[in-house]
Amino acid sequence: MKKGISDLNLDNENIHTDFKKEMTYGEYLHLDQILSSQDRLSGHHDEMLFIVIHQVSELWMKLTLHELTAAIGAIEAGEMQSAFKKLARVTKIQSQIIQAWDVLSTMTPAEYLEFRDSLGKASGFQSYQYRLIEFALGYKSSHILKIYEKDAEVHALLQNALNQPSIYDVAIQALSKAGFAINPELLTRDFSVTYAGDPTVEAAWEAVYRDVDKYWDLYQLAEKLVDVEDWLQQWRFRHMKTVERIIGFKTGTGGSSGVNYLRHVLDHRFFPELWDLRTKL
Repeated sequence: MKKGISDLNLDNENIHTDFKKEMTYGEYLHLDQILSSQDRLSGHHDEMLFIVIHQVSELWMKLTLHELTAAIGAIEAGEMQSAFKKLARVTKIQSQIIQAWDVLSTMTPAEYLEFRDSLGKASGFQSYQYRLIEFALGYKSSHILKIYEKDAEVHALLQNALNQPSIYDVAIQALSKAGFAINPELLTRDFSVTYAGDPTVEAAWEAVYRDVDKYWDLYQLAEKLVDVEDWLQQWRFRHMKTVERIIGFKTGTGGSSGVNYLRHVLDHRFFPELWDLRTKL
């Protein structure tokens, strides 16, 4: 009789089966905590989908922040190859988060209405990890911190991140270290303020793109940053269309303007010179 996969596995004498004194896969990943954290507040079937999608997205965002923070440190240290690897990983993570919207969009407006009121004022707009990603990329908004005053630890984390240089700030510093005449005020500027662009940075990036061989590392850095922003904007677009598909132009549960807010942030650019120079080249 033909053996199944499970039968074949049991034939392998190297498979460990006694875990009385050993750590298991589930224990290592704390699956008891993770898989018991889907507490539906309604009896509706689709609330499980809603919770899982958002929890999975938060886990991907945690990894994104892990990689972005390390990439910032690598650029500051001049370890460009290490930064490139981490930024490449970020874009792969972003592709996974984007696909999550495709799963969520299988929920219809009528199905969402069955449990929407159970959310109260809770909203994805309040995701502090998403704010940390925005801060790491350079979009700083101090007024948003009021939302997080309920949790002193989270509020302090955001306050600290608000004042740290973004990945674009350290990229500009890298341009200066390479000998480009960067406006010195940019190197010691108030990092809690969103960067608005500067002619010296624009000139430096244009020089990099016009002599790729000479500035190969800076060129690669620029393209990796464009990749990250491109994927983030695609995530924002899929978010906006999924929200529009499910609730139309209703106000968000957290009080935001919903689709109108999501459309507005699509116009924001994290690395303005890297996009503008494409027209000039």
